[in-house]
Amino acid sequence: MAIVAAVIGFLLLQGAAAWKTKITSDITVRMNDVVSFPFVISNEVPTQSKLVLVPSADSDVAKLSLYVLVQNETSFNGVLNITGVFLGTTKLTFTLMENEDKIYNEDVAVITVIRKERAIDNAFTISVAVLVSILYINFGCAMDWNVCRNTLKRPIGPAIGFFCQFVIMPLLSFVIGYILFPGRPELQIGMFFTGVSPSGGASNIWTVLLEGNLNLSVTMTTLCTIAAFGMMPLWIFTLGRYIFERGNLTVPYHQIGTFVVGLVIPLAIGFLIQKKLPRVSKILIRIMKPFSVILILFIIVFAIVTNLYLFKLFSLEIVIAGMGLPWLGFLFGLIVAKLCRQPQADIRAIAIETGIQNTGVSIFLLRFTLKPPTSDLTTVVPVSSAIMTPIPLMILYIVKLIYQYRQRIKEKRISNFASSNKIQTVEGSMRSNVSRLIENTE
Repeated sequence: MAIVAAVIGFLLLQGAAAWKTKITSDITVRMNDVVSFPFVISNEVPTQSKLVLVPSADSDVAKLSLYVLVQNETSFNGVLNITGVFLGTTKLTFTLMENEDKIYNEDVAVITVIRKERAIDNAFTISVAVLVSILYINFGCAMDWNVCRNTLKRPIGPAIGFFCQFVIMPLLSFVIGYILFPGRPELQIGMFFTGVSPSGGASNIWTVLLEGNLNLSVTMTTLCTIAAFGMMPLWIFTLGRYIFERGNLTVPYHQIGTFVVGLVIPLAIGFLIQKKLPRVSKILIRIMKPFSVILILFIIVFAIVTNLYLFKLFSLEIVIAGMGLPWLGFLFGLIVAKLCRQPQADIRAIAIETGIQNTGVSIFLLRFTLKPPTSDLTTVVPVSSAIMTPIPLMILYIVKLIYQYRQRIKEKRISNFASSNKIQTVEGSMRSNVSRLIENTE
């Protein structure tokens, strides 16, 4: 009996394995569009049983509706209508049911839902590319090689900043992404690209507002900007490759190389302007800080306005990631600078420089190097980071203003009290002198 049961089971398995599906293996649908795909499921072994075909996919990404045109003992011929719901990818699974038993279950295709192409998206990408190029021309004009040389003669501060920026932050972003998004490699990539970006131009502004060492901040920004041309590809092609492989994504070597060269060119143009056209260079340097702020605000606001879908992706994990990377960056920068016994102003500059990433560069890099919908899904992480980064700095600045205001009030009271005592002392002295004068007269 055991042998007979084994033979029957083997034959059933053979029959189940004989089912084959013909359908487009990679299906791309735009959001809110409906696309029809013909399919055929066939079996060489005829079956007398009544079978039911059940297609399935992630309903948050795509909705399915099935029309079976012809069904006989050996095949199903039909059309599958797929509606794009939201950005992402999902597996299309076909299941054949006999009564309540599955006799065939297979992932037959991958459905990718992307956004519709819009003129405003191209305008956003082009405008960001132009603005980032102009900013890097300004960086080239603003590089004070004498200050860099003097700082590099005793490069303790820049060395600490470099270590925090290009060792701690990439590793921190990798760990945060791995913990918060274990099954979402595209979000891990967004987190990692944010972590390997250089420090942002806003770091110099916050250093001034919080009374840090501006010269050190500018030097670190300059050195990190230059070092980013080598360090970003290094991290992306080493540790970043692990994330790409886990997500079955191709590392965009060509695009990243083009991106790096594309930033070196405006930097070199800025350096030439500094040497050949010093007056123009001074004008560009003067507008660099406000232009940096405008660029950051433009990228964030434009990215939000043109991609309101990003807020659908905001979750507790996204918010925590947006807070975690910059806030922990501030903390680690402060701790490392403290351990190295740096002056208080240098500690502030290093901590601020470590925590503030150039999210404009990371957003542009993600948009330029990755294909949709991955490029869209990954953008939510640097946008979240850009929104969350200024919060602790703004709180510290407000606390500082309140403290300075109270100190001024206190000093004013002390000054008034001292003036009052002085007046009373003078009045007492005058009374005493008058009394003596009267006594002498008598």
